[in-house]
Amino acid sequence: MTLRTSIRIASALVGVMLGGALVYAAAQFANLGPRSAEPGHPAAALVSDTSMAGRLVFRNTAIGSEYGLVASVSLGDPAGPRSVTKRACDRVYATRQYEICLYTEAQAVTTFHATLFDSRGATIRTWQLPGVPSRTRISADSRLVAQTSFVTGTSYGEHESSTETSISTTDGKDYGELDTFAFKVDGKLVTAPARSFWGVTFSSDDNTFYATAALDGTTWLVRGDLAARSLTAISTAAECPSLSPDGTKVAYKKNLSTTSTAHWTLAVRDLATGSETLLPIQPSVDDQAEWLNGTTLLFGLPDANVAGDSNVWSVPIDGMSAPTIFLKHAWSPSVVR
Repeated sequence: MTLRTSIRIASALVGVMLGGALVYAAAQFANLGPRSAEPGHPAAALVSDTSMAGRLVFRNTAIGSEYGLVASVSLGDPAGPRSVTKRACDRVYATRQYEICLYTEAQAVTTFHATLFDSRGATIRTWQLPGVPSRTRISADSRLVAQTSFVTGTSYGEHESSTETSISTTDGKDYGELDTFAFKVDGKLVTAPARSFWGVTFSSDDNTFYATAALDGTTWLVRGDLAARSLTAISTAAECPSLSPDGTKVAYKKNLSTTSTAHWTLAVRDLATGSETLLPIQPSVDDQAEWLNGTTLLFGLPDANVAGDSNVWSVPIDGMSAPTIFLKHAWSPSVVR
């Protein structure tokens, strides 16, 4: 597939997809730089119980032969040498034990896939995704994995696109799609077929998780229960949550605009008190934040000057400090502790 053809496809996807998040997903799908490996192709081990602690795993976006490949740097020296694999991913997330790679295969028929790798770089399993890769997470104990795709061709009122999010164990037990879970708002069951769910983040108990729910222009932060197969709304106007390492706070995107043009910043909610802190970020943020530690978030922003490139920024959660660039030419960061 040529770059021109890819961009044409991406533009069509943008026209039917929902919200700002899909714009970036389509831009990534456009293959704005060459790749030196087949998408998801196994390579040397990137994740290791002993060698990867204290590293940041991410998608390399430096324009050139290594564009789109999974890479890592030391958390203590993010500007230092980066290790680059031969594995191409649109989204990546890693723990000490596993790495999940969401990727696009643009051949005669474009398809989307997820591959789970172990600490040696060996393939655990691969499965097909229903649409453009968007979000993915592995639980801190490496037992659960979730992924979200944007699916076109469905008709939900005025939209012709939706999200599909699934959770499974890393050894293959499938909990199914979140739209099969019971969803309650203010104690009432919501069964409208236009419901949409995305952006999972896991708690430490292998049962509780948080995600985004949306219906008729309203979004909710929801708490999920795997055993009960249920989702309960706990607040509105929150998207793409990320639970803090100690499980006491959740960060998410929040739209501050009162016009039809969204402007997203990050906010942090204390789960015990419900208090919310808005973070002073001027560019509109379209990412699921990652916790660098208990007081700092990481998030990606496209580079305004270079098409297809992006940078990872850091911002304290105190609500007063401005963000700074943490790692240039990077996207989809995951902290391996």
